[in-house]
Amino acid sequence: MKKVHLLILKAFIRPFLVTFCIVMFVLLMLFLFKYIDDLIGKGFEWYVILELLGYQTAVQLSMALPLSMLLSSIMTFGNLGESYELVAIKASGISLRKAMTPLFILVGLFSAGSFLFSDYILPVVNLKMGSLLWDVRNQKAEFLIKPGIFNSTIPGYSIRARNKNKDGTILYDLMIYDHGGGNPGNNVLLSKEGYIHNSADNRYMILQLRDGVRYEESTVKGAKRYDPRRQFVRFYFEESEQKFNMETFQMKRTDENLFKSLHQMLNLQQLKLYTDSNQRTIDSVSNVTFEETKYYYHYFSRHYQTEEGDKTASDVKVAINIDSLLNGQSKRTSVNNALSQTQQILDILHNNREEFKAYSDKDIRYRLEFHRKFTLAVSCLLLFGIGAPLGAIIRKGGLGLPVVMAIFFFLIYHIIATVAEKAARDGSLEALPGMWMAIFILTPVAIFLTYKSTTDSSLFDIEQYRLKLESFWEWMKKKLKIKS
Repeated sequence: MKKVHLLILKAFIRPFLVTFCIVMFVLLMLFLFKYIDDLIGKGFEWYVILELLGYQTAVQLSMALPLSMLLSSIMTFGNLGESYELVAIKASGISLRKAMTPLFILVGLFSAGSFLFSDYILPVVNLKMGSLLWDVRNQKAEFLIKPGIFNSTIPGYSIRARNKNKDGTILYDLMIYDHGGGNPGNNVLLSKEGYIHNSADNRYMILQLRDGVRYEESTVKGAKRYDPRRQFVRFYFEESEQKFNMETFQMKRTDENLFKSLHQMLNLQQLKLYTDSNQRTIDSVSNVTFEETKYYYHYFSRHYQTEEGDKTASDVKVAINIDSLLNGQSKRTSVNNALSQTQQILDILHNNREEFKAYSDKDIRYRLEFHRKFTLAVSCLLLFGIGAPLGAIIRKGGLGLPVVMAIFFFLIYHIIATVAEKAARDGSLEALPGMWMAIFILTPVAIFLTYKSTTDSSLFDIEQYRLKLESFWEWMKKKLKIKS
Protein backbone atom coordinates (compact mmCIF):
# COMPACT_ATOMS: atom_id res chain seq x y z
CA MET A 1 0.00 0.00 0.00
CA LYS A 2 2.77 2.42 0.88
CA LYS A 3 4.63 1.59 -2.33
CA VAL A 4 1.52 2.39 -4.35
CA HIS A 5 1.13 5.71 -2.56
CA LEU A 6 4.79 6.59 -3.15
CA LEU A 7 4.45 5.60 -6.81
CA ILE A 8 1.48 7.91 -7.33
CA LEU A 9 3.08 10.77 -5.38
CA LYS A 10 6.27 10.58 -7.44
CA ALA A 11 4.24 10.35 -10.63
CA PHE A 12 2.32 13.50 -9.65
CA ILE A 13 5.03 15.78 -8.24
CA ARG A 14 7.29 15.79 -11.30
CA PRO A 15 4.58 16.80 -13.83
CA PHE A 16 3.23 19.31 -11.33
CA LEU A 17 6.57 21.11 -10.98
CA VAL A 18 7.15 21.09 -14.74
CA THR A 19 3.67 22.35 -15.64
CA PHE A 20 3.75 24.96 -12.87
CA CYS A 21 7.02 26.40 -14.19
CA ILE A 22 5.71 26.38 -17.77
CA VAL A 23 2.42 28.05 -16.86
CA MET A 24 4.16 30.64 -14.70
CA PHE A 25 6.62 31.42 -17.50
CA VAL A 26 3.77 31.93 -19.98
CA LEU A 27 1.89 34.20 -17.56
CA LEU A 28 5.02 36.27 -16.90
CA MET A 29 5.59 36.66 -20.64
CA LEU A 30 2.01 37.86 -21.04
CA PHE A 31 2.63 40.38 -18.26
CA LEU A 32 5.79 41.64 -19.99
CA PHE A 33 3.99 41.94 -23.32
CA LYS A 34 1.20 43.92 -21.65
CA TYR A 35 3.53 46.44 -20.00
CA ILE A 36 6.39 46.37 -22.51
CA ASP A 37 5.77 50.01 -23.49
CA ASP A 38 6.05 51.09 -19.84
CA LEU A 39 9.35 49.25 -19.28
CA ILE A 40 11.41 49.90 -22.40
CA GLY A 41 13.37 53.10 -22.85
CA LYS A 42 13.16 54.36 -19.27
CA GLY A 43 16.58 53.34 -18.03
CA PHE A 44 15.47 51.02 -15.23
CA GLU A 45 18.07 49.06 -13.32
CA TRP A 46 17.98 45.29 -13.68
CA TYR A 47 16.90 44.78 -10.08
CA VAL A 48 13.78 46.93 -10.60
CA ILE A 49 12.60 44.65 -13.42
CA LEU A 50 13.52 41.57 -11.36
CA GLU A 51 11.58 42.91 -8.35
CA LEU A 52 8.55 43.57 -10.53
CA LEU A 53 8.67 40.04 -11.98
CA GLY A 54 9.04 38.57 -8.49
CA TYR A 55 5.91 40.34 -7.28
CA GLN A 56 4.06 39.33 -10.43
CA THR A 57 5.03 35.69 -9.86
CA ALA A 58 3.29 35.77 -6.50
CA VAL A 59 0.26 37.55 -7.95
CA GLN A 60 -0.13 35.00 -10.77
CA LEU A 61 -0.30 32.07 -8.34
CA SER A 62 -4.09 32.44 -8.32
CA MET A 63 -4.16 31.36 -11.98
CA ALA A 64 -1.00 29.24 -12.28
CA LEU A 65 -1.69 26.93 -9.33
CA PRO A 66 -5.18 25.68 -10.35
CA LEU A 67 -4.16 25.29 -14.01
CA SER A 68 -0.99 23.36 -13.19
CA MET A 69 -2.98 21.25 -10.70
CA LEU A 70 -5.47 20.33 -13.42
CA LEU A 71 -2.86 19.65 -16.09
CA SER A 72 -0.51 17.64 -13.89
CA SER A 73 -3.33 15.47 -12.49
CA ILE A 74 -4.53 14.62 -16.02
CA MET A 75 -0.96 13.83 -17.11
CA THR A 76 -0.25 11.73 -14.01
CA PHE A 77 -3.25 9.43 -14.22
CA GLY A 78 -3.12 9.44 -18.01
CA ASN A 79 0.44 8.09 -17.86
CA LEU A 80 -0.53 5.52 -15.21
CA GLY A 81 -3.49 4.40 -17.28
CA GLU A 82 -1.55 4.27 -20.54
CA SER A 83 1.16 2.07 -18.96
CA TYR A 84 -1.53 -0.18 -17.34
CA GLU A 85 -0.26 0.67 -13.87
CA LEU A 86 -3.78 1.65 -12.79
CA VAL A 87 -4.98 -1.74 -13.98
CA ALA A 88 -2.28 -3.43 -11.89
CA ILE A 89 -3.22 -1.34 -8.86
CA LYS A 90 -6.89 -2.30 -9.17
CA ALA A 91 -5.98 -5.94 -9.79
CA SER A 92 -4.10 -5.99 -6.51
CA GLY A 93 -7.30 -5.13 -4.67
CA ILE A 94 -6.67 -1.41 -4.16
CA SER A 95 -9.46 0.83 -5.35
CA LEU A 96 -8.77 4.04 -7.21
CA ARG A 97 -10.16 6.06 -4.31
CA LYS A 98 -7.73 4.51 -1.84
CA ALA A 99 -4.83 4.90 -4.27
CA MET A 100 -5.64 8.62 -4.65
CA THR A 101 -5.85 9.24 -0.88
CA PRO A 102 -2.28 10.60 -0.47
CA LEU A 103 -2.80 12.88 -3.45
CA PHE A 104 -5.98 14.26 -1.91
CA ILE A 105 -4.04 14.95 1.27
CA LEU A 106 -1.25 16.63 -0.70
CA VAL A 107 -3.69 18.74 -2.70
CA GLY A 108 -5.49 19.61 0.52
CA LEU A 109 -2.21 20.90 1.95
CA PHE A 110 -1.68 22.91 -1.23
CA SER A 111 -5.18 24.36 -0.90
CA ALA A 112 -4.67 25.26 2.76
CA GLY A 113 -1.32 26.85 1.90
CA SER A 114 -2.91 28.83 -0.95
CA PHE A 115 -5.59 30.11 1.43
CA LEU A 116 -2.99 31.25 3.97
CA PHE A 117 -0.95 32.76 1.14
CA SER A 118 -3.92 34.71 -0.24
CA ASP A 119 -4.85 35.98 3.24
CA TYR A 120 -1.46 36.91 4.71
CA ILE A 121 1.10 37.25 1.91
CA LEU A 122 -0.84 38.23 -1.22
CA PRO A 123 -2.19 41.55 0.21
CA VAL A 124 1.38 42.65 1.02
CA VAL A 125 2.58 41.55 -2.42
CA ASN A 126 -0.30 43.40 -4.09
CA LEU A 127 0.59 46.54 -2.14
CA LYS A 128 4.25 46.48 -3.15
CA MET A 129 3.42 45.39 -6.69
CA GLY A 130 0.80 48.10 -7.13
CA SER A 131 3.01 50.91 -5.84
CA LEU A 132 6.01 49.76 -7.90
CA LEU A 133 3.95 49.36 -11.07
CA TRP A 134 2.47 52.82 -10.51
CA ASP A 135 5.95 54.33 -10.30
CA VAL A 136 7.14 52.38 -13.34
CA ARG A 137 4.21 53.46 -15.50
CA ASN A 138 4.57 57.11 -14.47
CA GLN A 139 8.34 57.18 -14.98
CA LYS A 140 9.48 59.43 -17.84
CA ALA A 141 11.22 57.88 -20.81
CA GLU A 142 15.00 58.11 -20.94
CA PHE A 143 16.46 61.25 -22.48
CA LEU A 144 17.13 60.55 -26.16
CA ILE A 145 18.21 62.89 -28.94
CA LYS A 146 17.02 62.01 -32.44
CA PRO A 147 18.86 63.76 -35.30
CA GLY A 148 16.94 66.71 -36.72
CA ILE A 149 14.12 66.59 -34.12
CA PHE A 150 13.64 68.92 -31.15
CA ASN A 151 13.62 67.17 -27.78
CA SER A 152 11.58 68.93 -25.06
CA THR A 153 11.61 66.25 -22.36
CA ILE A 154 13.96 68.29 -20.13
CA PRO A 155 11.78 70.92 -18.43
CA GLY A 156 12.59 74.45 -19.66
CA TYR A 157 14.69 73.42 -22.69
CA SER A 158 14.29 72.39 -26.31
CA ILE A 159 17.35 70.71 -27.83
CA ARG A 160 18.02 69.74 -31.44
CA ALA A 161 21.09 68.14 -33.01
CA ARG A 162 21.57 67.77 -36.73
CA ASN A 163 23.54 64.56 -36.26
CA LYS A 164 25.33 62.41 -33.64
CA ASN A 165 27.96 59.70 -33.48
CA LYS A 166 27.20 55.97 -33.23
CA ASP A 167 27.14 55.70 -29.44
CA GLY A 168 25.20 58.99 -29.09
CA THR A 169 27.73 60.73 -26.83
CA ILE A 170 28.77 63.43 -29.34
CA LEU A 171 26.19 65.74 -30.92
CA TYR A 172 26.81 67.93 -33.96
CA ASP A 173 25.31 71.31 -34.95
CA LEU A 174 23.42 71.84 -31.71
CA MET A 175 20.61 74.31 -31.14
CA ILE A 176 19.33 74.85 -27.57
CA TYR A 177 16.34 77.03 -26.64
CA ASP A 178 16.13 78.12 -23.01
CA HIS A 179 12.50 78.78 -21.97
CA GLY A 180 13.42 80.14 -18.55
CA GLY A 181 12.59 83.71 -19.51
CA GLY A 182 9.12 82.86 -20.73
CA ASN A 183 9.77 83.67 -24.41
CA PRO A 184 11.55 80.76 -26.15
CA GLY A 185 13.21 83.09 -28.65
CA ASN A 186 14.97 85.26 -26.03
CA ASN A 187 17.74 82.79 -25.19
CA VAL A 188 19.23 80.63 -27.94
CA LEU A 189 22.52 78.73 -28.02
CA LEU A 190 24.21 77.35 -31.15
CA SER A 191 27.21 75.04 -31.11
CA LYS A 192 29.08 72.97 -33.66
CA GLU A 193 29.75 70.08 -31.29
CA GLY A 194 28.70 68.86 -27.85
CA TYR A 195 29.87 65.96 -25.67
CA ILE A 196 27.30 64.40 -23.27
CA HIS A 197 28.14 62.76 -19.95
CA ASN A 198 26.49 62.43 -16.54
CA SER A 199 27.62 63.90 -13.24
CA ALA A 200 29.04 61.66 -10.51
CA ASP A 201 25.70 61.47 -8.66
CA ASN A 202 23.68 61.08 -11.94
CA ARG A 203 21.54 64.06 -10.98
CA TYR A 204 22.76 66.25 -13.85
CA MET A 205 23.50 65.78 -17.51
CA ILE A 206 26.55 67.82 -18.51
CA LEU A 207 26.92 69.01 -22.10
CA GLN A 208 30.42 70.23 -23.02
CA LEU A 209 30.07 72.59 -25.99
CA ARG A 210 32.66 73.74 -28.55
CA ASP A 211 32.73 76.56 -31.11
CA GLY A 212 29.43 78.20 -30.49
CA VAL A 213 27.49 81.36 -29.89
CA ARG A 214 24.81 82.34 -27.39
CA TYR A 215 22.11 84.94 -28.11
CA GLU A 216 20.32 86.64 -25.22
CA GLU A 217 17.70 89.34 -25.39
CA SER A 218 16.87 90.95 -22.05
CA THR A 219 13.64 92.76 -21.21
CA VAL A 220 12.88 95.30 -18.51
CA LYS A 221 11.16 93.72 -15.51
CA GLY A 222 7.51 94.66 -15.29
CA ALA A 223 7.32 95.93 -18.89
CA LYS A 224 3.98 95.14 -20.47
CA ARG A 225 4.75 96.34 -23.99
CA TYR A 226 7.48 95.81 -26.51
CA ASP A 227 10.55 97.93 -25.71
CA PRO A 228 12.57 98.77 -28.87
CA ARG A 229 15.61 99.72 -26.72
CA ARG A 230 15.93 96.41 -24.83
CA GLN A 231 19.39 94.90 -24.66
CA PHE A 232 20.61 92.24 -27.07
CA VAL A 233 23.78 90.29 -26.12
CA ARG A 234 25.79 87.86 -28.21
CA PHE A 235 28.52 85.62 -26.69
CA TYR A 236 31.06 83.69 -28.72
CA PHE A 237 32.87 80.82 -27.04
CA GLU A 238 35.35 78.12 -27.91
CA GLU A 239 34.39 75.86 -24.99
CA SER A 240 31.45 76.05 -22.63
CA GLU A 241 29.50 73.79 -20.32
CA GLN A 242 25.73 73.44 -19.89
CA LYS A 243 24.16 71.53 -16.99
CA PHE A 244 20.66 70.05 -17.12
CA ASN A 245 18.79 68.85 -14.05
CA MET A 246 17.76 65.21 -14.63
CA GLU A 247 15.75 64.61 -11.44
CA THR A 248 12.57 64.22 -13.47
CA PHE A 249 14.10 61.16 -15.18
CA GLN A 250 15.02 59.47 -11.91
CA MET A 251 12.57 56.99 -10.46
CA LYS A 252 10.88 58.18 -7.25
CA ARG A 253 9.04 55.72 -5.07
CA THR A 254 5.50 56.59 -4.01
CA ASP A 255 4.45 56.17 -0.40
CA GLU A 256 2.83 52.73 -0.07
CA ASN A 257 0.39 54.03 2.55
CA LEU A 258 -1.54 55.71 -0.27
CA PHE A 259 -2.56 52.28 -1.61
CA LYS A 260 -3.25 50.49 1.69
CA SER A 261 -7.02 50.99 1.66
CA LEU A 262 -7.55 49.30 -1.74
CA HIS A 263 -9.46 46.02 -1.58
CA GLN A 264 -6.63 43.95 -3.07
CA MET A 265 -4.26 45.04 -0.28
CA LEU A 266 -6.45 43.81 2.60
CA ASN A 267 -6.64 40.50 4.45
CA LEU A 268 -9.83 38.93 5.80
CA GLN A 269 -9.81 40.80 9.10
CA GLN A 270 -9.18 44.13 7.40
CA LEU A 271 -11.85 43.39 4.78
CA LYS A 272 -14.43 42.81 7.51
CA LEU A 273 -13.43 46.05 9.22
CA TYR A 274 -13.52 48.09 6.01
CA THR A 275 -16.81 46.49 4.94
CA ASP A 276 -18.50 47.40 8.23
CA SER A 277 -17.13 50.94 8.11
CA ASN A 278 -18.20 51.37 4.49
CA GLN A 279 -21.67 49.99 5.27
CA ARG A 280 -22.11 52.56 8.04
CA THR A 281 -21.18 55.27 5.55
CA ILE A 282 -23.75 53.92 3.06
CA ASP A 283 -26.42 53.95 5.78
CA SER A 284 -25.43 57.50 6.68
CA VAL A 285 -25.77 58.67 3.07
CA SER A 286 -29.16 56.93 2.81
CA ASN A 287 -30.36 58.57 6.03
CA VAL A 288 -29.22 62.00 4.85
CA THR A 289 -31.06 61.51 1.56
CA PHE A 290 -34.21 60.44 3.39
CA GLU A 291 -34.03 63.43 5.74
CA GLU A 292 -33.62 65.81 2.80
CA THR A 293 -36.62 64.38 0.93
CA LYS A 294 -38.81 63.73 3.97
CA TYR A 295 -40.19 67.25 3.98
CA TYR A 296 -41.54 66.93 0.45
CA TYR A 297 -42.97 63.48 1.16
CA HIS A 298 -44.93 64.74 4.17
CA TYR A 299 -46.10 67.73 2.15
CA PHE A 300 -47.70 65.43 -0.40
CA SER A 301 -49.14 63.03 2.16
CA ARG A 302 -50.63 65.86 4.21
CA HIS A 303 -52.37 67.53 1.30
CA TYR A 304 -53.07 64.89 -1.30
CA GLN A 305 -53.30 61.49 0.38
CA THR A 306 -54.01 59.97 3.78
CA GLU A 307 -52.22 57.38 5.88
CA GLU A 308 -53.32 53.78 5.23
CA GLY A 309 -54.64 53.23 8.75
CA ASP A 310 -56.51 56.58 9.01
CA LYS A 311 -58.70 56.32 5.90
CA THR A 312 -62.38 57.02 6.50
CA ALA A 313 -65.33 57.47 4.21
CA SER A 314 -65.02 61.26 4.38
CA ASP A 315 -61.31 61.05 3.60
CA VAL A 316 -61.95 58.94 0.52
CA LYS A 317 -64.69 61.28 -0.56
CA VAL A 318 -62.37 64.28 -0.24
CA ALA A 319 -59.67 62.46 -2.20
CA ILE A 320 -62.11 61.66 -4.96
CA ASN A 321 -63.73 65.09 -5.20
CA ILE A 322 -60.66 67.25 -4.60
CA ASP A 323 -60.18 67.71 -8.34
CA SER A 324 -63.71 69.14 -8.66
CA LEU A 325 -63.09 71.65 -5.86
CA LEU A 326 -60.23 73.32 -7.77
CA ASN A 327 -60.92 75.85 -10.46
CA GLY A 328 -58.67 76.26 -13.48
CA GLN A 329 -56.19 78.68 -11.88
CA SER A 330 -55.90 76.68 -8.65
CA LYS A 331 -55.42 73.49 -10.64
CA ARG A 332 -52.53 74.99 -12.65
CA THR A 333 -50.95 76.30 -9.44
CA SER A 334 -51.24 72.88 -7.78
CA VAL A 335 -49.73 71.13 -10.80
CA ASN A 336 -46.85 73.62 -10.99
CA ASN A 337 -46.18 73.23 -7.27
CA ALA A 338 -46.20 69.45 -7.64
CA LEU A 339 -43.78 69.60 -10.57
CA SER A 340 -41.51 71.96 -8.64
CA GLN A 341 -41.47 69.72 -5.58
CA THR A 342 -40.82 66.65 -7.76
CA GLN A 343 -37.92 68.38 -9.48
CA GLN A 344 -36.40 69.28 -6.12
CA ILE A 345 -36.63 65.64 -5.02
CA LEU A 346 -34.98 64.55 -8.28
CA ASP A 347 -32.19 67.09 -7.76
CA ILE A 348 -31.54 65.80 -4.24
CA LEU A 349 -31.43 62.20 -5.46
CA HIS A 350 -29.17 63.14 -8.37
CA ASN A 351 -26.74 65.00 -6.10
CA ASN A 352 -26.48 62.08 -3.67
CA ARG A 353 -26.43 59.36 -6.31
CA GLU A 354 -22.74 59.61 -7.22
CA GLU A 355 -21.64 59.53 -3.60
CA PHE A 356 -23.90 56.56 -2.86
CA LYS A 357 -22.70 54.72 -6.00
CA ALA A 358 -19.04 55.21 -5.06
CA TYR A 359 -19.54 53.68 -1.62
CA SER A 360 -21.77 50.95 -3.05
CA ASP A 361 -19.12 49.95 -5.62
CA LYS A 362 -16.51 49.91 -2.88
CA ASP A 363 -18.74 47.62 -0.79
CA ILE A 364 -19.07 45.22 -3.75
CA ARG A 365 -15.29 45.12 -4.27
CA TYR A 366 -14.71 44.39 -0.57
CA ARG A 367 -17.19 41.50 -0.62
CA LEU A 368 -15.78 40.05 -3.84
CA GLU A 369 -12.25 40.15 -2.45
CA PHE A 370 -13.47 38.47 0.74
CA HIS A 371 -14.79 35.48 -1.24
CA ARG A 372 -11.73 35.43 -3.49
CA LYS A 373 -9.60 34.39 -0.51
CA PHE A 374 -11.52 31.10 -0.38
CA THR A 375 -12.14 30.43 -4.08
CA LEU A 376 -8.39 30.02 -4.82
CA ALA A 377 -8.12 27.16 -2.31
CA VAL A 378 -11.37 25.49 -3.40
CA SER A 379 -10.50 25.82 -7.11
CA CYS A 380 -7.33 23.75 -6.55
CA LEU A 381 -9.40 20.95 -5.03
CA LEU A 382 -12.07 21.22 -7.73
CA LEU A 383 -9.72 21.12 -10.71
CA PHE A 384 -7.78 18.24 -9.19
CA GLY A 385 -11.11 16.46 -8.71
CA ILE A 386 -11.75 16.96 -12.43
CA GLY A 387 -8.24 16.22 -13.69
CA ALA A 388 -7.44 13.04 -11.76
CA PRO A 389 -10.51 10.99 -12.80
CA LEU A 390 -10.36 12.48 -16.30
CA GLY A 391 -6.79 11.26 -16.73
CA ALA A 392 -7.78 7.80 -15.47
CA ILE A 393 -10.59 7.72 -18.04
CA ILE A 394 -8.76 8.93 -21.16
CA ARG A 395 -5.59 6.89 -20.32
CA LYS A 396 -3.31 9.10 -22.41
CA GLY A 397 -0.08 10.60 -21.08
CA GLY A 398 2.38 13.15 -22.39
CA LEU A 399 1.59 16.66 -23.55
CA GLY A 400 -0.95 15.89 -26.27
CA LEU A 401 -4.52 15.07 -25.33
CA PRO A 402 -4.02 15.91 -21.61
CA VAL A 403 -3.04 19.47 -22.48
CA VAL A 404 -6.06 19.87 -24.77
CA MET A 405 -8.45 18.54 -22.12
CA ALA A 406 -6.84 20.66 -19.39
CA ILE A 407 -7.07 23.84 -21.44
CA PHE A 408 -10.68 23.01 -22.36
CA PHE A 409 -11.85 22.57 -18.76
CA PHE A 410 -9.78 25.48 -17.48
CA LEU A 411 -11.23 27.79 -20.14
CA ILE A 412 -14.73 26.74 -19.09
CA TYR A 413 -13.86 27.44 -15.45
CA HIS A 414 -12.15 30.75 -16.23
CA ILE A 415 -14.90 32.03 -18.55
CA ILE A 416 -17.68 31.21 -16.09
CA ALA A 417 -15.72 32.75 -13.21
CA THR A 418 -14.90 35.90 -15.18
CA VAL A 419 -18.44 36.46 -16.47
CA ALA A 420 -20.01 35.82 -13.06
CA GLU A 421 -17.51 38.09 -11.29
CA LYS A 422 -18.16 40.87 -13.80
CA ALA A 423 -21.91 40.50 -13.23
CA ALA A 424 -21.33 40.69 -9.48
CA ARG A 425 -19.12 43.75 -9.90
CA ASP A 426 -21.86 45.44 -11.92
CA GLY A 427 -24.42 44.61 -9.25
CA SER A 428 -26.40 42.08 -11.33
CA LEU A 429 -25.44 39.25 -8.95
CA GLU A 430 -24.67 39.02 -5.27
CA ALA A 431 -21.04 38.58 -4.30
CA LEU A 432 -21.41 34.95 -3.15
CA PRO A 433 -22.92 33.47 -6.36
CA GLY A 434 -20.74 35.74 -8.47
CA MET A 435 -17.49 34.42 -7.03
CA TRP A 436 -18.61 30.80 -6.56
CA MET A 437 -20.58 30.32 -9.80
CA ALA A 438 -17.84 28.38 -11.62
CA ILE A 439 -17.29 26.11 -8.61
CA PHE A 440 -21.04 25.46 -8.24
CA ILE A 441 -21.34 24.54 -11.92
CA LEU A 442 -18.23 22.35 -12.22
CA THR A 443 -18.59 20.47 -8.91
CA PRO A 444 -21.25 18.10 -10.37
CA VAL A 445 -18.90 17.50 -13.32
CA ALA A 446 -16.11 16.50 -10.92
CA ILE A 447 -18.46 14.17 -9.05
CA PHE A 448 -19.66 12.61 -12.31
CA LEU A 449 -16.11 12.04 -13.59
CA THR A 450 -15.05 10.56 -10.25
CA TYR A 451 -17.97 8.15 -10.38
CA LYS A 452 -17.16 7.15 -13.96
CA SER A 453 -13.48 6.56 -13.16
CA THR A 454 -14.20 4.43 -10.06
CA THR A 455 -16.69 2.28 -12.01
CA ASP A 456 -14.21 1.79 -14.89
CA SER A 457 -16.54 3.50 -17.34
CA SER A 458 -15.16 4.17 -20.80
CA LEU A 459 -16.47 7.68 -21.08
CA PHE A 460 -14.58 8.56 -24.27
CA ASP A 461 -15.02 5.22 -26.04
CA ILE A 462 -16.46 6.20 -29.44
CA GLU A 463 -17.38 2.60 -30.26
CA GLN A 464 -19.57 2.43 -27.15
CA TYR A 465 -21.51 5.53 -28.17
CA ARG A 466 -21.86 4.20 -31.72
CA LEU A 467 -23.41 0.96 -30.46
CA LYS A 468 -25.80 2.86 -28.19
CA LEU A 469 -26.80 5.11 -31.09
CA GLU A 470 -27.43 2.10 -33.34
CA SER A 471 -29.56 0.39 -30.69
CA PHE A 472 -31.54 3.60 -30.19
CA TRP A 473 -32.08 3.86 -33.95
CA GLU A 474 -33.32 0.25 -34.13
CA TRP A 475 -35.70 0.95 -31.25
CA MET A 476 -37.04 4.03 -33.04
CA LYS A 477 -37.63 2.03 -36.26
CA LYS A 478 -39.57 -0.61 -34.35
CA LYS A 479 -41.73 2.04 -32.75
CA LEU A 480 -42.44 3.64 -36.12
CA LYS A 481 -43.38 0.26 -37.64
CA ILE A 482 -45.79 -0.49 -34.79
CA LYS A 483 -47.52 2.89 -35.23
CA SER A 484 -47.81 2.41 -38.99
